[in-house]
Amino acid sequence: MLKRKKLLSLTLTALISMGVLAGCGQKNQEAKAEETGSGEKVVNVYSSRHYDIDKQLFKDFESDTGIKVNLVDGKSDELIERMAREGDNTSADVFLTVGAENIAQLNEKDLIKDISSEKINENIPSEYRGKNWVGLTSRARIIVYNKEKVNPETIKTYNDLTKDEFKGKVLTRSSSSSYNNALLSSFIQLDGAEKAKEWAQGIVNNFARTPEGNDRDQAKAIMAGIGDVGIMNSYYIAKMISSSDAEEAKVGKEIGVLFPENTHLNLSFGAVTKNAKNEKNAVALLEYLTEEKAQKAYVDENGEFALNTKVGKSELQKSWGDFTVQNLNYETLGESKQEATLIFDQVGWK
Repeated sequence: MLKRKKLLSLTLTALISMGVLAGCGQKNQEAKAEETGSGEKVVNVYSSRHYDIDKQLFKDFESDTGIKVNLVDGKSDELIERMAREGDNTSADVFLTVGAENIAQLNEKDLIKDISSEKINENIPSEYRGKNWVGLTSRARIIVYNKEKVNPETIKTYNDLTKDEFKGKVLTRSSSSSYNNALLSSFIQLDGAEKAKEWAQGIVNNFARTPEGNDRDQAKAIMAGIGDVGIMNSYYIAKMISSSDAEEAKVGKEIGVLFPENTHLNLSFGAVTKNAKNEKNAVALLEYLTEEKAQKAYVDENGEFALNTKVGKSELQKSWGDFTVQNLNYETLGESKQEATLIFDQVGWK
């Protein structure tokens, strides 16, 4: 009887021990899964910036921090809709895009969260960041012209392109261009819809052709004699000059570049998603991209303007001289996006 009780006691002890050990094993597995799931060494990025320099900076970030960057490329609108559709289940930790007009849409859909970082606040001026987004680079929406046909002194503002002297001479992209929508949205914000519409109508009246092609195509068309003046982003000039295409490089070097009064700056920015699973890593990546090393790379490799004031301009950018910029509220710029689209339709800007 004693042997039986002793055996039973040993059996119970063994079972309890096995249960405890199993429980510990399960907890250890859960802890490991939690560690992996929390992504202490990973950050997931949704980006509409399709540039080689971005991919290189992600590699540098991985090398410097040990945090792996998983990248999903796409168009801004598509990625925003994807995040909204995925909700709590989204894998996105960071959203990167071109065009500050997207900030309003992200806020409207409640897709991004506040960023707390002294480093970011030190690196980027307050006018180029908000509580839940941070500007990374800017591109100027410039006026380009044929030096042999246009006196740059006759163009001081965007409005000057609507003058009768430029009838049949203005080249630009279609109204579907996000860059053109942002430009018109900025006029709506600063001057009101009526004046913005007058400007758009004036540009349409002076079209050299029905809008077509990308920004570089406008510069090429000017040098081909199709028009005399055009609107494009500044960083494309740098890309054209360094192009392996000899004809494109020639256009980039020969075309005139003009920064109108109150030049429109198109921002690239980053944000931490509301449902980020790796928030610390997300903030770390944004901090990294605002530091001098990354900011200088944006300037040197992609022709963009740095927003970190410690980083200077490239030699090409210096050659353009100083210029004034619009005083925009970037957080609300996107609120004029639909109205800009309507105006484009009304004035016949295809």
